[in-house]
Amino acid sequence: MKPLLFLIGLVPFLLLAQTKMIDTSIRPEHTSAQIEDIPEMDGEVINDPIWQKIDPIEELIQIQPNLGELASERTEIRIAYDAQTFYLAVVCYDAQPEQLVVTDARRDASLGEADAFLFILDTYHDKQNGFVFGTNPIGIEYDAQVDNEGQGNFNANRQQGGVIGGFNLNWDASWDVKTQVGDYGWSAEFAIPLRTIRYKSGEDVTWGANFRRNIRKTNEIAYWAPMPIQFDMKRLSLAGTLSGLSLKKPGNLKVIPYALGNVQRVKGDDETETDTNLDAGLDVKYSVTPSLTLDLTYNTDFAQVEVDEVQVNLDRFNLFFPEKRPFFLENAGLFSVGSPGEVDLFFSRKIGINDDGSIVPIIGGARLSGRQNNTNVALLSMFTEEIDSRGIPANNFTVARLNQQLDRRTTFGGSYIARYGIGLDTANRNSVISADTKIGIGNKAQITGFIAKSETPQLDGRDVSFQIKPQYEWNGLNVLMGYTEVQENFNPEVGFLGRGAFRKPEFLILKQVRPKNPNWLGGMLELRPHISYRGFWDFDGNQVTGFLHVDNHWEWKSGFEVHTGVNFTQEGVLNAFEISDGIFVPVGEYENREAQIIVITNPSKPLSISTRHVIGGFFNGNRAANSLTLRARTGDKFNSSFVYIRNDISLEGGDFSTDIFRGRLTYSFTPRVSLTSLVQYNSVTDVWSLNMRFNALQSSNTGLFVVYNVFDDTLGNRNSTFTVKYTRLFDLIR
Repeated sequence: MKPLLFLIGLVPFLLLAQTKMIDTSIRPEHTSAQIEDIPEMDGEVINDPIWQKIDPIEELIQIQPNLGELASERTEIRIAYDAQTFYLAVVCYDAQPEQLVVTDARRDASLGEADAFLFILDTYHDKQNGFVFGTNPIGIEYDAQVDNEGQGNFNANRQQGGVIGGFNLNWDASWDVKTQVGDYGWSAEFAIPLRTIRYKSGEDVTWGANFRRNIRKTNEIAYWAPMPIQFDMKRLSLAGTLSGLSLKKPGNLKVIPYALGNVQRVKGDDETETDTNLDAGLDVKYSVTPSLTLDLTYNTDFAQVEVDEVQVNLDRFNLFFPEKRPFFLENAGLFSVGSPGEVDLFFSRKIGINDDGSIVPIIGGARLSGRQNNTNVALLSMFTEEIDSRGIPANNFTVARLNQQLDRRTTFGGSYIARYGIGLDTANRNSVISADTKIGIGNKAQITGFIAKSETPQLDGRDVSFQIKPQYEWNGLNVLMGYTEVQENFNPEVGFLGRGAFRKPEFLILKQVRPKNPNWLGGMLELRPHISYRGFWDFDGNQVTGFLHVDNHWEWKSGFEVHTGVNFTQEGVLNAFEISDGIFVPVGEYENREAQIIVITNPSKPLSISTRHVIGGFFNGNRAANSLTLRARTGDKFNSSFVYIRNDISLEGGDFSTDIFRGRLTYSFTPRVSLTSLVQYNSVTDVWSLNMRFNALQSSNTGLFVVYNVFDDTLGNRNSTFTVKYTRLFDLIR
């Protein structure tokens, strides 16, 4: 009855909907220009004779705020290439260049709340995978990989992409960009070595492509190849085409050594221990073909990676911490299979990080990834050291995945994922085999699914997991249904399970509504009414969790947002558990309701705030969950964010509260040189931590890194580490 009432309540919102539809039957086309003379990389485009000889792309279409209309400012995009490099020049004319918005100077900083230009290249023209490049008026380097049109995990509470696969911002390539700002607006020149990306060589090759311009003063987004409102340029099946490319196989051999010095000091009750360590390692990257890359690594180290953000567990299930290490994030989408964050069949954090978060040294390994004809190839083998003092054996981790691309957004894949303990105990092993598919039904719908079986010597039978998920997504309407099952003995030791055995149905209905009247409610850009549900049952028929979420997002053209919703929850506690010191949640069935409101101010302003408040029933009591995020910046050099999260919980067994504080400060001297600090406090563990990192990047995530970490508790214990790491990229074949 509740979902039916919600659907009836959608009617007045649908009556407000924008009637204009985007015609996706004809996609734009452009021919690339082959050149002999190389343009000077200085950001100057208007007065460069090489660029002025090339016909530009000029027509961009708004996707917001005025769907289907021409961009409010003129843009000229010129494309060229030679035997070694792909070039792109853009002139972003702006009648008010003094109002250009630049929010961050760091590499890979978000461009969503700033004036920016981005483009995507589908170098296989498979309409599924691509490389993203972008910049802002001060010339930052922004790059990413897109797999499966950017589709990740479906989260029934927060409609968002997955953290594994889909869109990989941590891919860092070697390329160059220069910009210039003038009274005309701003311009940029990109030079992307062909050996940096993967592609099919040959004569008269066609790539898929799309271009995006942000004009922040009007909160405007415009594309070359327009599309329905819920998509962005990751929707490569709706991209335009670049033809006329004659490409040869480039040589590509990169050697990336590192040297590291580390001092660790551990202070206990009455003594202090100091340990000094010098280390070195090596990565090698070689292009076997233009589309297939071999990576070798020895004595792999990730000292420069930011520490995890602290979390508080107020439930009975596992917390998920995303992968941040660059080696494992490159081409991560090719290895990803399952349901990210819930049933990950391969979770790279299991390599080199123990269950308690401690580091397990990685001896080395190899990865072969890319594409052969229409088959995506992902092979990985890594070795970790034995640690006798902690009872951790040496292990080999092996992943083999093939994924066949077919027409019409359809793929079929298979995977083998295993951990083998190296030693005399032949039972110390675990493996998972799986098959997965995505079946496209035109541009508007698809069915995805997987089935997997684990093998563990100590477990027999009931070791299968599977999922099926049909989805319709077009013209602002997103309808999704799904069913996932994890049997009792399914055990992916190189994967991640959010909880034990379960059966889970889920659904989502979301409608993006653009009001016909542009001045309605003070300039409303979009409404997003939606309802979603996920329920977890065990195999005895007991409901363990139920979550029905009814919400609407109100977004204004200014960037201000309000989310208003209500949640209906069910919790079936089959075994009493301790939720806080001395406070237990007893066995029982609990049905509750909670109201929530989220407020987000314009994130492009120098000062912005977002808050989230959830108040309602919680097990056999009540909870008030409140969070505040404050972001402040000075120009494009200094950025800061401060997060405070508090839970006040009152249960029949007692009352308690939890607090998390997170403060992040960044100063960018240049787009490649920055100083970042992250201060965190967790009241449950009563620990303060500090992570400070100085980065002076050469290219592709190499350069000088100086890192200081310290952990303090209220008992006077302190663990501090100071690390200096230098890594350099040697490009041996040009």
